[in-house]
Amino acid sequence: MSGSLLPLPDGTHTVVLGVGDVNGVMRGKRIPASNWATTCEDGNATCAAIFALDMTSDIWDTPFCSFDNGYPDVHLFPLAAPVAVPWEPGVAITVGRAETVDHKPVPIDPRVALLTQVERAARLGLTIEVGTELEFYLLDPETKRPKDKGISVYGIGRSAQFEPVLGPIRKYLEALGIPIEQSNPEYAPGQVEVNIRHADALTGADRVVLFRTAIKEIAARHGYIATFMAKPFIDQSGSGFHAHYSVWREGVNLFADGGRLSRFGRSFLAGLERRIAESALAVSTTPNAFRRRRPYTFCPTNVSWGYDNRTVAFRVIEGKDHQVRIEKRDGSADANPYYLLAADIAAGLDGIEEGLELTSAPVATNAYEQPDLPPLPRDLPTAIALAKSSEFLKRVIGEDRLAILVRQAEREIDFLEAQVTPVETERYLVNF
Repeated sequence: MSGSLLPLPDGTHTVVLGVGDVNGVMRGKRIPASNWATTCEDGNATCAAIFALDMTSDIWDTPFCSFDNGYPDVHLFPLAAPVAVPWEPGVAITVGRAETVDHKPVPIDPRVALLTQVERAARLGLTIEVGTELEFYLLDPETKRPKDKGISVYGIGRSAQFEPVLGPIRKYLEALGIPIEQSNPEYAPGQVEVNIRHADALTGADRVVLFRTAIKEIAARHGYIATFMAKPFIDQSGSGFHAHYSVWREGVNLFADGGRLSRFGRSFLAGLERRIAESALAVSTTPNAFRRRRPYTFCPTNVSWGYDNRTVAFRVIEGKDHQVRIEKRDGSADANPYYLLAADIAAGLDGIEEGLELTSAPVATNAYEQPDLPPLPRDLPTAIALAKSSEFLKRVIGEDRLAILVRQAEREIDFLEAQVTPVETERYLVNF
């Protein structure tokens, strides 16, 4: 299908149009404003390999996209009218969607996985609302280390030190249509968190793709590298992607019952609990991402839930009816938002449709010290094995998309195992 002409801000000479790739990294093209009408009508032809390459842009053959079929095109269409880029006069940007040349969904487009679950919820008369919290590091471009020292989590003084870069980040993200609730220093030098206001799930995921792209560009213009790498420093806090879920019908939060988590919400939570382990690859995709999964790191290591407890996998937050929600805490900051949300929402909807009941009690103490709780995967090979045997993930992610995700993970393991690290050299070279 063709698209309709979407207006450009006054003075626009260039439009950035991109989509989220297998890792949720925004990829696309810069288009002259003179070619915008044609782009809206016919799409922008782009190699389908953008959905089948790793974070370094390396490619391998997949059923949809390979040397055998010549790496065909897909066409990108804008999802919404572009908005002016505040730090680049004359440039506007928007997130897009992809179609095959015969106007069908692209079988390996991650966004389709989430769209399928959103449409499933709509058929049930439900709207999934998601608030996203992403942590990241701001580093010196030359040393690739933090410019500051010491932990000052929530520190107002540290916030002021970061304000020359975080102030523009908040301001410019708002200008791009990404409403920000707050920012704060996190649990390591150089680490910060910026929270995006809740929205419907598809909008929320699209915003994460644009959010990470924008932050990296804004940070670079203010003398920093921004990285969403899950665990850039082994002795410092990892960066998470926390997702806050609620389900609504006709303006009513179905998770709420007098300010407490309803039976409906408990069924959604039971579905999440059932699938969290086998869905690990959908929320943590590299060996590095699993380095976050250690005790006492505020990243969960077991299947657990509790009320306002940051040591569990699922933190239930109660209060006024519109505030009741479930926070899922195992995702890595570098995860693909479409896969992360699709897996979670599918699990929760299964729980609702099957009327699941919670089989475990809430954890009111330290979940890391509960040896009887089922463990979560702590390494990538375990997550891969669970994903390969998961009929749930095959259904939700799709076999072709899951095959790409699995193969990327296997390639990352192979690559890292082929390295001799500086730590090994320092430890073994002169001692043997």
